[in-house]
Amino acid sequence: MANQESDFFKSKITLYVLACWILAAFGGLMFGYDIGISGGVSGMDDFLIKFFPKVHERKIHASENNYCKYDDQMLQLFTSSLYLAALVASFFASKACTILGRRPTILMASTFFIAGASLSAAAQMKWMLIIGRILFGIGVGFGNEAVPLFLTEIAPVQHRGAVNILFQLFVTIGIFIANLVNYGTSMVHPYGWRLSLGLAAVPAVVLLFGSLIITETPPSLVERGKEAEGKAALIKIRGVNDVDTEFQQIVAACEQARQVKQPIKKLMKRSSRPPLIIAIFLQIFQQFTGINAIMFYAPVLFQTLGFKADASLLSSVITGLVNVGSTFVSIYAVDKVGRRLLLLQACVQMFISQLAIGFILHFHLKETGSLDRTLAAVVVVLVCTFVMSFAWSWGPLGWLIPSETFPLETRTAGFAFAVSSNMVFTFLIAQAFLSMLCHLQSYIFFFFSAWIFVMGLFVVFLLPETKGVPIDLMTERVWKQHPVWKNFFEGEANRSYEP
Repeated sequence: MANQESDFFKSKITLYVLACWILAAFGGLMFGYDIGISGGVSGMDDFLIKFFPKVHERKIHASENNYCKYDDQMLQLFTSSLYLAALVASFFASKACTILGRRPTILMASTFFIAGASLSAAAQMKWMLIIGRILFGIGVGFGNEAVPLFLTEIAPVQHRGAVNILFQLFVTIGIFIANLVNYGTSMVHPYGWRLSLGLAAVPAVVLLFGSLIITETPPSLVERGKEAEGKAALIKIRGVNDVDTEFQQIVAACEQARQVKQPIKKLMKRSSRPPLIIAIFLQIFQQFTGINAIMFYAPVLFQTLGFKADASLLSSVITGLVNVGSTFVSIYAVDKVGRRLLLLQACVQMFISQLAIGFILHFHLKETGSLDRTLAAVVVVLVCTFVMSFAWSWGPLGWLIPSETFPLETRTAGFAFAVSSNMVFTFLIAQAFLSMLCHLQSYIFFFFSAWIFVMGLFVVFLLPETKGVPIDLMTERVWKQHPVWKNFFEGEANRSYEP
């Protein structure tokens, strides 16, 4: 039944719509570059000598504690202040998405990011560095709110999963490029770190020009009373003139949305809770896989294992390549096998990988010294199998599912809660990981594997399948049919989005 609807919506993939998908997805590359760059920069000696001399002192001591050499709250704040800024910005971005549209919000994201890159690259004092990070954070908050919504709303239903995952694919490409950049700039003294941070402006400039080329999404135009423009945009992105059935469904959803004057208040109602709970928990769990801990600090982690600085950056490049390659698996599989199967398979693979890393470090890596070469190579392979399974599951689907499950009247507000949850928990993990590594040592990997087990149970019992369901029919087709979530709609007048 779910797939019947997509047969009514005729569409062709034109060069213009491909350009819209790819240009918008540069918002993901911007975010990914930043994730990848900060871990590498915070391990560079020139950067540490200028801003964090005490950390540099600890790093060069011969009998350093493997698990504690980077434990510094200010250094962690350098990475994580971005996520606090993004958390606050996502709520402003939600308003901007609703009032101005998705496209201007994307334009604003790139502008903030360019300002952040300029200030960070020119930083002479610690406060300049932190303000640069905050500007980056505002850019990330705006971009991560608008881009996944944009991609979901312009994608044909039968390709929606794959198109939305372009965002995550570009995140992984950004991380990979950042690792390559760090590998190159670590040899440029004394200003290599300035190049690393300044080059963050490149994807933002592409996004800036892209935002002038892409169309506004039809739901956003119709929601703001521009029906003729909305229909013209739909014809343009579908590549066919016969879009009446789909357009009528968008109009019906927008009429429903207009009756809701306070989306956040509506979001707190019992019947709005299922997609909200799923969106927030997907973002929390995405962070508690331990992925950002491994991605942020892959260079630091590999140095802890005894790799020298260049070798550790090279190992990060390897994990970055695995991350990009595996995201293609998701693009291929998500609209064929569905969301649930990808998430469950990954839980098993990530659980085994994290446990194995924990056991190896527990029995073989002491506070000083390093792993022997064979075991260090085994850990790199295990990190790769972990990253691989994350990249085709919790990475992309953590953004896809929240962007496709809210009805239009609560979509931007609901997605803002998802983005801000992601930022809160990314902040907590970024701020705490180096201290947790210092105090928990190898047990940190057991901590994450316990969370992965809980995530598997969550998918089995609470996550419905959304493959092939038009986004404006989610309530009827998905939430009201689910054995747990249907109880949230009892006693309410049946609500239909069908025209």
